Amino acid sequence: MRKRPLGRTGLTVSELGLGTWGLSGDGYGPVTEAEQDRVLDRALALGITLFETADSYGHGAMERRLGARVPDDGRCRIVTKLGTDRDHAVPRKSFTVSHLTEALDKTRERLARPTVDVVLLHNPSLVALQRGEATAWLAEQKQSGVVRAWGVSAGSTAIAREAIARGAEIVSVAFNAFTTAAFSELSEDITRDDVGVLAHSVLAYGLLTGHWGAGKRFPDGDHRADRWTSDELRQRVRQLSALRPLVGGDVMTMRAGALRYVLANGLVSSALLGPRSSLQLDQLVREAGKGPPYLTDDALTALAARLEEVGVL
Repeated sequence: MRKRPLGRTGLTVSELGLGTWGLSGDGYGPVTEAEQDRVLDRALALGITLFETADSYGHGAMERRLGARVPDDGRCRIVTKLGTDRDHAVPRKSFTVSHLTEALDKTRERLARPTVDVVLLHNPSLVALQRGEATAWLAEQKQSGVVRAWGVSAGSTAIAREAIARGAEIVSVAFNAFTTAAFSELSEDITRDDVGVLAHSVLAYGLLTGHWGAGKRFPDGDHRADRWTSDELRQRVRQLSALRPLVGGDVMTMRAGALRYVLANGLVSSALLGPRSSLQLDQLVREAGKGPPYLTDDALTALAARLEEVGVL
């Protein structure tokens, strides 16, 4: 497993990270505890050293599981996210100092770590960032040694840019072949401030595997049922034609091409995988390839032209 620097934090992480939202059962339906353990153990065996979660995943259960199974050895790093208040009937966002302070104390207990490697604000609004109290609080936690590095999981380019302007060392953003334009807008900010980038949604929740038909339906409890309208999904499936020519040689599947597209970007510190089984994890790691060039310059140039033709760029 190759390693990359996490921006200016001084931390080094595996270029493939394990995201745990799907594994927690929150996004796609239940996953047994035994399978969760198998995935975590397999990730460690494969050399993955970055594990990404949130205090809200499984109502804190995923943090507790990571704390129990991921060694606190200075090699493995756990990234968690704060800012979702689930003590109400309807979960809501909260980035007040009082909520974040209480949430971090609970996170440290669940992770069984006095110092948390990375803490991100979990999808704050632009207004919440502009108030400044949440980012100032995180900076204080780093100065006091409670966290090693901090940043923001951003739902838009504007939010990521505001986070960087306020000193965020890391941004977690959706990055895949269908979000290229938005990521390109951030490139100058990321490069200028040497910001670590965690790329999530690298397969667009499964869309970029190329396995779906235009009439794909999702079961109850699967967040994707509400993510796209029928017309939007049909359009996205049609646009997959731009990715299919990537398949060839050692790029055996569209999934491999989509994942390698993310890894080919030198600004990405770690691409977060979201497997729900150890089998899926093995497939993803194998298809990511053994190292650069993940895709040739000619393949990337041709892909950009095709994406523009189908209306993605």
